[in-house]
Amino acid sequence: MGGNGGAGGGPAPLLVPGRSLPEVHDVLAVCAHPDDESFGLGALLAGFSERGSTVRVLCFTHGEASTLGLTGRPLGEVRARELRAAADVLGVTEVELLSYPDGRLSELPLQEAEHIVARSLRGADLVLVFDEGGITGHPDHCRATEAALGAAAKAHVPVLAWALPEKVAGELNREFGTCFVGRADAEIDLSVKVDRERQHAAVACHVSQARDNPVLRRRLELLGPNEQLRWLTR
Repeated sequence: MGGNGGAGGGPAPLLVPGRSLPEVHDVLAVCAHPDDESFGLGALLAGFSERGSTVRVLCFTHGEASTLGLTGRPLGEVRARELRAAADVLGVTEVELLSYPDGRLSELPLQEAEHIVARSLRGADLVLVFDEGGITGHPDHCRATEAALGAAAKAHVPVLAWALPEKVAGELNREFGTCFVGRADAEIDLSVKVDRERQHAAVACHVSQARDNPVLRRRLELLGPNEQLRWLTR
């Protein structure tokens, strides 16, 4: 870890160790797919919103390659509507939904991806992302985080990553044969108490992806009222 402190367009966030979310004015969450903002970051985004932060989401794809929730309607259109409904529930004030190919985001040159994030950084004093390794190992998640890190470094904006504890990742991998990437306690910088009520409501907006998703339900059960975070750059 490490990197530059400071912020773009506002005061530096108050870095509170332990069990508190940072006090920030404007949070930009960068993710790969509709539902990442709810399934992964939902409790955190709701927490920032409740503390008075402006919360914005940049999503690179429409999630059209998902094998869940296939209907007669174009899945990308369905998931775009679900994203906007979930964002309203979480208190997100702005959603920027792009149309890069789902499942092929890693083919997007990193410099171009960074430029896209940089355009959305205006006024942000914190960037929120999935942990390095993409939580699930998904290449799209990894590219979104890489792009956010590169753009934020140039703008001197700190990057905070949502992470999974090693024990939770290991249990999910054992039960479901998944590839979750977990972190040891020593790698975790913040362990914050969260209220999952709004996250659950946002998850319910993603009907196409949440209806038959036992892994999601089990992950939230294992995490309980806690989320773990890592500073990728301060």
